[in-house]
Amino acid sequence: MKTYLVTGGAGFIGSNYILNLLSNPQDTLRVVNIDALTYAGNLENLQSIEGDGRHSFVQADIRDQDAMQQVFDSYQPDYVVNFAAESHVDRSITNPQVFVETNVLGTLTLLNNAKRIWQTADDEDSYRTGVRFLQVSTDEVYGSLGPEGFFTETTPLDPHSPYSASKASADLLVKAFGDTYRLPVNITRCSNNYGPFQFPEKLIPLMINNAQQHRALPVYGDGLQVRDWLFVEDHCKAIELVLKRGEPGEVYNIGGHNERTNMQIVAQIIAQLAESLDDPQISEALIQHVADRKGHDRRYGIDPAKIGAALGWQPETPFEEGIVQTIRWYLEHQGWVEHVTSGAYRSYLEQMYGSR
Repeated sequence: MKTYLVTGGAGFIGSNYILNLLSNPQDTLRVVNIDALTYAGNLENLQSIEGDGRHSFVQADIRDQDAMQQVFDSYQPDYVVNFAAESHVDRSITNPQVFVETNVLGTLTLLNNAKRIWQTADDEDSYRTGVRFLQVSTDEVYGSLGPEGFFTETTPLDPHSPYSASKASADLLVKAFGDTYRLPVNITRCSNNYGPFQFPEKLIPLMINNAQQHRALPVYGDGLQVRDWLFVEDHCKAIELVLKRGEPGEVYNIGGHNERTNMQIVAQIIAQLAESLDDPQISEALIQHVADRKGHDRRYGIDPAKIGAALGWQPETPFEEGIVQTIRWYLEHQGWVEHVTSGAYRSYLEQMYGSR
């Protein structure tokens, strides 16, 4: 029986990954979920697997060496999948230190512990059979594209925000542990994820939430920034393929073949919500252009040809279907939305984006 140590497993992508892992009750595996439960981590994401004995939750911070040593020693994981990260670019601009501490030093703590428990006694460059460390990263480490071309795995790293710089730094540490110590590692770099359980600081859930309440829909600058959108379930399937079949030491880009401008995304959400709720007050009149983000990259585009050719992965969910599923999910889970946007974080959203 394989044991997965999943960090950040109460967050958006991490919780979707765990739900996907445990979707078949006949599968024999164990999932150890590590999450510090900061504002973006929510155990309500995992309510559907309450009582599943294959899932264990440990509230801990990946920066805490003592806590991580205890977890690794107690559970002896075969796989480490690192989702844990501070991930909101706006917050990284106002407080870069916590991003470096969590995304870089936290990743280093995990790497050191994985190396420690997986090494065989007779050879420090030899590891237990079947183990793997997978670092979940982002296309933002590549910087910004022009109007043409795509990021490939050989595109030079050129991060422009404290967030992307911290993720690039973590990636390089993972690579260094593979090169220096022969630790079996992989890095995946994905495009923008969307889907259930995404915290409403990100574009799609923020627009869905604000539009229902007839609040302003804040759009940075002219809104013509281009992003490639990937349905979270497709991303989770790709991660599992890399973990099981990826070549050690390799980087795999994961993209959705769904490039859209931010304005196109917002317009589509408005149209779908207005129709679903039969609410004429949900209209493009709610759009409010705000000062552009500092260092805002203009375009991201992922070329996922490598993972397609090597592992047979392709995105399964066209954006037109995924966005309908996502909007429906948020409409059906208003209690979840109200819970995660209450209190201190509502004040933060109003300060960051305005209360109108």
